Amino acid sequence: MAKDNATEAEQAGSASRLIDDGIRELGDWRGETLAKVRALIKQADPDVVEELKWRGVPVWSHDGIICTGETYKSVVKLTFAKGAALEDPAHLFNSSLEGNTRRAIDIHEKEDIDEEALKALIRAAAALNASTRKKPKKV
Repeated sequence: MAKDNATEAEQAGSASRLIDDGIRELGDWRGETLAKVRALIKQADPDVVEELKWRGVPVWSHDGIICTGETYKSVVKLTFAKGAALEDPAHLFNSSLEGNTRRAIDIHEKEDIDEEALKALIRAAAALNASTRKKPKKV
């Protein structure tokens, strides 16, 4: 079991380094924005796990996926896996609003991020994941 934990830690470290590289490669406002939201995610949930999935998309998880961070030409998109189930009093969600499961935040160049509201949303997503996580069956 200790070996499994070491392997998981190595994979997480590798994913974090690859995310660092991807942010540097962007070299523009999108990289700066992704780096900023990444830092906010880590502040909100210090136990968050960073992964790369789906051809290099950064994914932040805690008892399940919290959100992904995708970069496009004109937007950085944070997609929350269970966003439709989250309270959003600050109305951060501004994309993918019609679905039953996901919700997204599109961040445009020079757009301010409500840091406290985003951290609250991250914590709420992690808490939702923890509350719906399947418990191991007792034998």
